[in-house]
Amino acid sequence: MALVAAGLAFLGAVAPTPSTAESPPLTGPRPGGPARFVPGPCPEAPEQIPGRCGVLEVPENRQHRGGRTIKLAVAIIPATSTKPAEDPVVFMEGGPGGDAIGAIPFLIDSGVNRDRDLIVMTQRGGPYAEPYLACPEIDRFNASAVGLPYDAPSTGRLLVRAAKECRDRLTADGVRLSSYNTTENAADFADLRKALGIEKWNVYGYSYGTDLALTYLRRHPDGVRTVTIDSVVPPQIVSLSWAWDSAQEGINTIFAACEAQPSCKSRYPNLSRTLTEQVRRLEANPLTLTVQPPGGGSPVKVVLDGGTLVNLLVTNGGALPAAVVPAALDELARGNPERLAQAQAAGAGTPDVPQAYGLTHSVVCAEWAPGFTKSDILEAGRRAFPGWPDTVLAHAPQLPFQYDLCRVWNVPDRTAIQRVTTFSKVPTLIISGTFDAKTGASWGPYAGRTLPRSTAVQIPGIGHFVVPQSPCAQSVLASFLARPTSPDTRCVAGLAPGPFTITPEPERA
Repeated sequence: MALVAAGLAFLGAVAPTPSTAESPPLTGPRPGGPARFVPGPCPEAPEQIPGRCGVLEVPENRQHRGGRTIKLAVAIIPATSTKPAEDPVVFMEGGPGGDAIGAIPFLIDSGVNRDRDLIVMTQRGGPYAEPYLACPEIDRFNASAVGLPYDAPSTGRLLVRAAKECRDRLTADGVRLSSYNTTENAADFADLRKALGIEKWNVYGYSYGTDLALTYLRRHPDGVRTVTIDSVVPPQIVSLSWAWDSAQEGINTIFAACEAQPSCKSRYPNLSRTLTEQVRRLEANPLTLTVQPPGGGSPVKVVLDGGTLVNLLVTNGGALPAAVVPAALDELARGNPERLAQAQAAGAGTPDVPQAYGLTHSVVCAEWAPGFTKSDILEAGRRAFPGWPDTVLAHAPQLPFQYDLCRVWNVPDRTAIQRVTTFSKVPTLIISGTFDAKTGASWGPYAGRTLPRSTAVQIPGIGHFVVPQSPCAQSVLASFLARPTSPDTRCVAGLAPGPFTITPEPERA
């Protein structure tokens, strides 16, 4: 799930804790507790895992050693090289609450295990962990929400009720939600390295996994040879308000790329104005349609309002890739919302491996939401998109009604220990996609300001999770792992966004 735009200075100014503050004393969990790796069968994932597996057993709460033990699924994928390097790559999944095991095929296809073994571990509470903090209550809400007004108070009440039902069930099962956080996640990976007897490894995190990777580097620097962060979420700055700046940067960069291509500029002029007009029109008069999901199946009811449109553009992948965004907006303005409606209908299905919303909201409510208010989100939205309706701007993209949800989720504020800058001389590769509206590309160089041995690259025309989508990024990563202080980034200079979808000009009456 994860979440920049013109306002780096603005975001630094509003952060409740200074973005360049020194790290506070480590008062959270440290590695070295009763953790052990137990070999075992691989998880029964949708795609077979080509490696050996097991579980890492760790205490749920490291500060109360008498508590229960939890189990985290681990997969070790061998290198394809006949002479692999001794230092493996360990992957940190996004979300929070995403499916790390499900990312293995993308990582293999990207060549991450070409010269080194690849280690993938599900985060505590994530898919294939025990306990698995899935929230079928929220999954059911999400499936039905495609047919609800995005930002209506009635929709928010349904979401909060679903979250409360999930929380009540998890806590009744004995889950300590306060133990499911980035500090503990980082300690789990530190324990994994020691349990596997690995002297040095290379950390690769994407999206929320970059927040985790930077936290891990700050708290557990021993044994880290290199760090790669892909689609960057700097822990010192991430907040709900921050999401509006990422949305502005990603969307505006897509529009600028269209402007730079003569055929797109001619066919779809003034995209920013078109978007503002359509957000305002749909928010005032939402459309209700019945459409077939893009993957097939029975038709479903969808509602398109201003908030729905914005969130589809922030996602800019899957059912609505960036290449079709100008065409989709033009079609909408001309009275044909079918493309956008089908993209919205894609959310009506149930994923093969649902997100672990128990981990998602435990992290967001403890680490991202505190220190800001609903008014802060609204003001950030107004700065990012002047002229849009306040009903749209009052909700952080992808995390609507989050403060209402966090009140019932009720986990302690952890920002003092988590919202902290990482300073490190470990070689770091920073990869961003210019079309990323969840974690805007500007946050890569921002994170690199306190990583003096970092190399930052921005891949034109790519959205969220860059390496699997870009052969150039794959090449840069391989070069970095081989030569951390002098990676070959020459392929980036020759890149440009691909062509946009150009639909025929409507006939004039």
